[in-house]
Amino acid sequence: MTDSHHPDPDAWYPVAPPTARKGRGAVTNLQGRYEVDQREAFDDGWQQAGGGEDHGDETGEPRLRTEVFEERAKSILTRNQSPDIPFNVSLNPYRGCEHGCIYCFARPTHSYLGLSPGLDFESRIYAKVNAAELLAREIAKPTYEPEPIALGVNTDAWQPVERDMRITRRVVEVLAERQHPFAAITKSSLIERDLDLLAPMAARKQFMAAITITTLDADIARSLEPRAATPARRLRTIRTLAEAGVPVGVSIAPVIPFVTEPDMERVLEACAEAGATSASYIVLRLPWEVAPLFQDWLAAHFPQRAERVMSRVRDMRGGKDYESAFSQRMKGTGLWADLLKQRFHNAVRRLGLNERRHGILDMSAFVQSKTVREKPQLDLF
Repeated sequence: MTDSHHPDPDAWYPVAPPTARKGRGAVTNLQGRYEVDQREAFDDGWQQAGGGEDHGDETGEPRLRTEVFEERAKSILTRNQSPDIPFNVSLNPYRGCEHGCIYCFARPTHSYLGLSPGLDFESRIYAKVNAAELLAREIAKPTYEPEPIALGVNTDAWQPVERDMRITRRVVEVLAERQHPFAAITKSSLIERDLDLLAPMAARKQFMAAITITTLDADIARSLEPRAATPARRLRTIRTLAEAGVPVGVSIAPVIPFVTEPDMERVLEACAEAGATSASYIVLRLPWEVAPLFQDWLAAHFPQRAERVMSRVRDMRGGKDYESAFSQRMKGTGLWADLLKQRFHNAVRRLGLNERRHGILDMSAFVQSKTVREKPQLDLF
């Protein structure tokens, strides 16, 4: 029996509050919006009990293992028409991402597979095993109009499964062979493995890279991006790329108020010292299922500041969790968004970032295909 001043805790939480899972970003397997079967969470007491040799972490849930499914894609190049993004064509060798970044805007795409944008997104990875073959075929078409390709913008092209699958490596080999310029963004130090291909392309102005670093705090990064390289390791990757002659920038994406936002200037300083020559930032985006997933993560990892974080997010999103309008979704609006913009530009100016232009990649050496080169009459077109 409980008195009126201390109500029964079960009345507060008919379902147990979210609990962090070791090595995973999402704390739930939130239902995707296209799933046919409806699910309802129910606490039977076992979740909090834990224990048992089959239990892999503090949630009392069995250890969640990553599954990789081979997929033969029908197409590989995606066209973009958003004015907010500085590229028109992208290529993603994988669907889903084992890095498990809780804020990933690509999480909702797993809903189209009938899967959850939560734990499924980071533990059920689809590998496009014919990506290099499709790319070679696409760029060999007589109708193909070459322009730089952005690699890995939805899900990381060098995520952990790439170490064995080597799909990205084969894609880069095709691009290098045809001297087709591209840019890449990653959180993985595995990109260093492919420097034998990337450095010569960079020397010909055919490649540039960006490394995403949200914070220098390893503890925050461990929960925010649990299977990505540590912040210190990513700084080392910036240095390695820069020393190999690769133009490299830092992407502070996303900036999360009161979580990673206080670290913004320190991240820029560390990256500039490591050799980065450019920088950009994006304010936290919470489209579709990302909003409840992120709020569950906040409740599990930062319960004392969760309300404050979401209040500031909404201040920059017109009172909503997310604003999808072009020109607003990346940077936000309002007083706090303006102050963040000023802080970023002041730091960039002080550190001498964004002074050299690396944004123009040279398409002049592109070789469409061996077939084209072997038929001199086609050179007229």
